Amino acid sequence: MTGFSLPRIALAATLRLTAGERRRGEIYVMERGPQHTGPETPLEMLNRSEGFFPFRPENGAGGAVLLVTKARTVTLSVPRGAAAQDPARVSAAKQARIELTLADGSTLLGWATVELPEHHSRLLDYLNALAGPFFAVTTDDAVHFVNRAHVLFARPQE
Repeated sequence: MTGFSLPRIALAATLRLTAGERRRGEIYVMERGPQHTGPETPLEMLNRSEGFFPFRPENGAGGAVLLVTKARTVTLSVPRGAAAQDPARVSAAKQARIELTLADGSTLLGWATVELPEHHSRLLDYLNALAGPFFAVTTDDAVHFVNRAHVLFARPQE
């Protein structure tokens, strides 16, 4: 291996895998996002084509970084203030209240930021228009990046 690496930023996160366990730790995003100014977002990192991402557990594993498969990641959650968002895009988008039922039977209630044309801005349009495997659901205290392969169903909330 070479000593080459790209500058990364550590973010506190909670990882939930298909085995049901939740682990607190840190994820690493690129210092500069490819499509905008500022750091890469966790959603951009999760939706990159690589099958694994680095995660350093808070306790255990001897401080070693784990390489976690995205396919078995149900959710990755970061504190609400830690997920940088473009204020102009957020102000122009529609906030859709959503309840998700995940494969393990648990539910997640929050808001999805829908950036679609007015005539295609239903929650169904949003979920079907997603290019990557992960999408964001915001709650009062966190942003949850949900792997849509582990969603049984979504229910719009009025």
